[in-house]
Amino acid sequence: MEKNKRNMFVYRLVQFLSWIVSTFIFRRKILRNEVKGQKGPFAIIANHQASLDFVNLIGVTRRPITFVISQSIYRSSPVKWFMTRLGIIPKQQFQTTLKDMRRMKEVIDAGEILAIYPAGLMCEDGLSTPIPAGTYQFLKWLRTDIYVARTSGMYFSMPKWTKGMRGGRTHLDVYRLFSKEELASADLETIKRKTEEALRFDAYREQEDMMVKYSHCDRIEGLQNVLYMCPNCGCEFSMQVKEKSTIYCTECGFAHKSDKYGFLHNVGGVGEEIRYVSDWSRMIHDTLKEKITRGEDGELSCATAIHMIDGKKNKFVEIGQGNVALTSQGFVLDGRIYDGEDLHLEIPIVTFASLPFKPGKNFEIQNGNDIYRCVLEDGRLAMKFINMVKIYYELHEEAHAKT
Repeated sequence: MEKNKRNMFVYRLVQFLSWIVSTFIFRRKILRNEVKGQKGPFAIIANHQASLDFVNLIGVTRRPITFVISQSIYRSSPVKWFMTRLGIIPKQQFQTTLKDMRRMKEVIDAGEILAIYPAGLMCEDGLSTPIPAGTYQFLKWLRTDIYVARTSGMYFSMPKWTKGMRGGRTHLDVYRLFSKEELASADLETIKRKTEEALRFDAYREQEDMMVKYSHCDRIEGLQNVLYMCPNCGCEFSMQVKEKSTIYCTECGFAHKSDKYGFLHNVGGVGEEIRYVSDWSRMIHDTLKEKITRGEDGELSCATAIHMIDGKKNKFVEIGQGNVALTSQGFVLDGRIYDGEDLHLEIPIVTFASLPFKPGKNFEIQNGNDIYRCVLEDGRLAMKFINMVKIYYELHEEAHAKT
């Protein structure tokens, strides 16, 4: 698939509509904009807090920007027609093929602007998601100036665990991270360190400094699908939300209520207060990592409906039923397709820093050009699957660093 040819009328229309949304809904405030007026080729790397992050970014320069997005989003989008005419580059998520790399390098070689979200996935808990290890070599290979577009506040405007947009305030800081010459002389460890520092965030700690009120920020329906383990009794899948703003454990009575800034407060008199969702989520991750390291809780499986993208309908459709299992070696997807075929796939996860998913519902696995969406019979398991993928990736990278 070649780079889509940009239609400048469509691009300007989307740019204008994005200006309306970023100005009146997200109330974007630009702290710095070092790409304004810049000529020649350069790349922009951006952190990823919400699905509409690009809305704040597309207007930082009048020059057209070529955005890189995942094949899954592109191929299943109801607005694929518009996306095609924006000149976007669809690529495999969390994996970059040689063909993908060449298409992106062509943008730089043509003297244009390339925009990449290295993490490839918006956050579900206010914490930045892992960056695939191959990113740093790729940035060096681009041989161009690298700018950072750092967004804050978008997580609270569009939390992944719920629907809709919440008016408030977002900030955007765009600055140069590496000049072409600095990039050429830097070693990969330096590129990795500076890139991770620039893109790392904790939305709740940022909010502590900004103290921005977002509409309905105290409504946390859906958060129980991310914070699925009780930090007091350790019980999994016992968390529920009541009265729209209180998350509680059905086993021990641990309860926290969200305020209008998104912070949590202990209201049940049970256990210690955990002010940040990000801290709670990190605790769940770390607890599971300790168990896996000890040889416990290292396998997970669930019955699932199997969906794939229908190219004519531009959406995922159910093609069969089966079972998905995860171990340290990878995924095993077994099923019966509705046309009568049996499906058996073994998909290594060593290169997956994470996976696309919807808390409480599903996750997607890419095997070559094929994308399988597993709509779990027990949707509560989706977040645990994702945590395990992240942990196995971390353990692999840690072991690799020691060799």
